Amino acid sequence: MTKLKTLGLASVLLGGTALPAFAQETEMSFIMCGDLRPADEQAVADFEAAHEGVTVNVEAVPWGTCQDKTLTLAAAGDPPSVAYMGSRTLRQMVNNDLIVPAAIPDDLREAYQPGVLSTVMIEGEVYGWPHAFSTKALFVNCDLVEEAGAECVAPETWDEMLALAQTVVDNTDAAGVGLAGKDFDNTMHQFLNYLYSNGGTVIDTQTGENMLDSEETRETLQFVHDLVAVAQEGPTAWERDQLRDLFNDGQIAMYVQGPWGRGQHNEDINQLVAPVPHGPHGESGSILITDAIVVLKGSGHEELAQELAAALATGESQYDLDQSWGLTPIFKYEDLGWDAPYYQDDEYWQVFMAGMEAGGPEPLVEDFRSLQSVFTNMVQGTILDDDTVDNLVTIAGEELDDAM
Repeated sequence: MTKLKTLGLASVLLGGTALPAFAQETEMSFIMCGDLRPADEQAVADFEAAHEGVTVNVEAVPWGTCQDKTLTLAAAGDPPSVAYMGSRTLRQMVNNDLIVPAAIPDDLREAYQPGVLSTVMIEGEVYGWPHAFSTKALFVNCDLVEEAGAECVAPETWDEMLALAQTVVDNTDAAGVGLAGKDFDNTMHQFLNYLYSNGGTVIDTQTGENMLDSEETRETLQFVHDLVAVAQEGPTAWERDQLRDLFNDGQIAMYVQGPWGRGQHNEDINQLVAPVPHGPHGESGSILITDAIVVLKGSGHEELAQELAAALATGESQYDLDQSWGLTPIFKYEDLGWDAPYYQDDEYWQVFMAGMEAGGPEPLVEDFRSLQSVFTNMVQGTILDDDTVDNLVTIAGEELDDAM
């Protein structure tokens, strides 16, 4: 494997400006949400070795309190130099002037997989170094499909998916599809997988315009409504990881999951993995989700912090994350000098990469809980037949305006 020279980015990041001399001791801080990997430790050690007099104090904080701690410190005027955050927090941090744009060089931007930078983009500006990327695909239990008397061929369109699900319902004791409708973020994610596969948009990443109230959204919500008849009982009580359990128990024939599904499904299931079926106005897509390494404003060494962010979110540290965690590759690693990256010539990974071009980001708003409610209310409304599809989408568009 050829190694990407991460620290060589420094001269590009600083635009040719001479690196400052650190004759005196300089302390930087890095807040890590979750556990620190050996690859992260190595990246920090290499960074310190390349910058005499610089020490990076690393604090690993559980996800439940990590992001709040970073926001609190930044708002109090004592920000960490860099922090690992969920990208969904970026809008809040930008609106409160707590972070600076990510100084990602143009040539490196071109090496990201399609759509990745949209996950950290607000009105055309990139505010984080993308980290931990995932996409989604459709898992099919071929044993159930064949028990129903059908050939196990992946549905390419919504109509084909509905027809296959109906065949399973009519000829087995299982449900045709797993449908998430619980008050949880992956209810929104599930809807966005289908929306992006129908050419829909939530928020324009270049202009910040609310695009949710559209014909594409209405078609997608109608599709979710149609799925209820072939789904497990009581979808509003289920979230995605519970659907995995139903899939393992042979109680649903299909559901949408991330690439980690392969390692979470029973080995005796004859499963097929395929792109998310597409609607009448789109191609098979996926929600694109990342975390991000952000550079905080006010540390006094933001340029140096950009280098540390680059060390953590590129090169061997990033490759190790993608490969060891079983994530969709965040870079076109072959373009960065890697020989035979882990996803190359692997049909499984090609499926999860296929949805990137037509995919879209988790929308970035200041209040994520309000965003989640916009979609949960809309999806639960159609599952329970509380209102018409048209009215539910109109209301959701108005609620999104408030959430933004």
